[in-house]
Amino acid sequence: MSSHAYLAEAVKFGRYGGLFVPETLVAPLAELSCAYQRLMNSPAFREELDGLLADFAGRPTPLYFARNLSRKLDRRVYLKREDLLHGGAHKLNNTLGQALVAKKMGKTRLIAETGAGQHGVATAIVGANLGFETQVYMGEVDIERQKMNVYRMRLLGAEVISVRSGSRTLKDAINEALRDWAASFENTHYLLGTAAGAHPFPSMVRDFQSVIGREAKEQILRAEGRLPDSITACVGGGSNAMGIFAPFLKDEPVRLVAVEAGGRGPGQTDRTADNGASLGYGKDGVLHGALTKILQDPYGQILESYSVAAGLDYPGVGPELAYLAETGRVQARIAGDETAIRGFHALSRMEGIIPALESAHAVGYALEHPEELGGPGDIAVINISGRGDKDLTTVMEYENL
Repeated sequence: MSSHAYLAEAVKFGRYGGLFVPETLVAPLAELSCAYQRLMNSPAFREELDGLLADFAGRPTPLYFARNLSRKLDRRVYLKREDLLHGGAHKLNNTLGQALVAKKMGKTRLIAETGAGQHGVATAIVGANLGFETQVYMGEVDIERQKMNVYRMRLLGAEVISVRSGSRTLKDAINEALRDWAASFENTHYLLGTAAGAHPFPSMVRDFQSVIGREAKEQILRAEGRLPDSITACVGGGSNAMGIFAPFLKDEPVRLVAVEAGGRGPGQTDRTADNGASLGYGKDGVLHGALTKILQDPYGQILESYSVAAGLDYPGVGPELAYLAETGRVQARIAGDETAIRGFHALSRMEGIIPALESAHAVGYALEHPEELGGPGDIAVINISGRGDKDLTTVMEYENL
């Protein structure tokens, strides 16, 4: 695909999305887009990917009827258990897909960014399994609060590169990975972990993650004989939310609720927002190659974000989610740190499931606002995007234990 053809076909979601990148990145993005489209139309590729998802990753994941949580909320609540996927989170759905594309393209090296470490671990897993040299960019702040996942990445053979610029969190890890890719794309694939960035990443990540929603739809129809009244998922960049939402977008009666990180509240200083709620508090702007909703100051400078959950500590959101929230198909809601911590404890004690702090935002919001799930007796699905053992130190420090 020529650069001009690629620029012409770059996907947009309403006014969001597009291609706002340096000229040095147009060629690798065009190459990736062409390869992805070709391979997704290949039955042999789909069969190989489906085999890896089943036999290596452990799909399908269960849709679990949470009977104690259901009694508490007076709704029939089901949990989509992405925490049970190999690696402990939904991230492997995307890394397997992208790494297989990269292998077919002849790439020998993977680079990735990570915040909470789950995407980094998932990239390290596929790097080891499929034979790639693997390097993961991670903010210095996140390295400190996610030490266990840093060790897991290194154990799996990946090099973890500390990012000390800017906020020293996810946004700047992505910046450094993009700089690397611009200089090394001939042998390197940048394995972006969320449904954000320039085309084709938002569509590609959504497509690889949509296995979550396809399974959930089949499972709820089998369990209840009808679709749910609502689906709730946490949102940082949007990979787990788009993964479960996408197969239900045309099912208008199903309410889709995206819960962002409210952090300490709606406030901000000159450089830092007290939250990671781009849909709730952001304005239109360009971040990592796409027009989307971004936390920014009155002069358009991107703010540093904040959340107790490292995976939601991002000042933007995927362009498709920005569009879906603007059109009203997705309802954007906010849960602060304290709500997330309460959700973390509640699911642990009520169901024996320790959720990732990211997922705990969705659980905590549902506990405080059960009306968002539907009326009494209605069917609700909550996506548990990952497991919470990675967050035990963070929670203990938050509670001064």
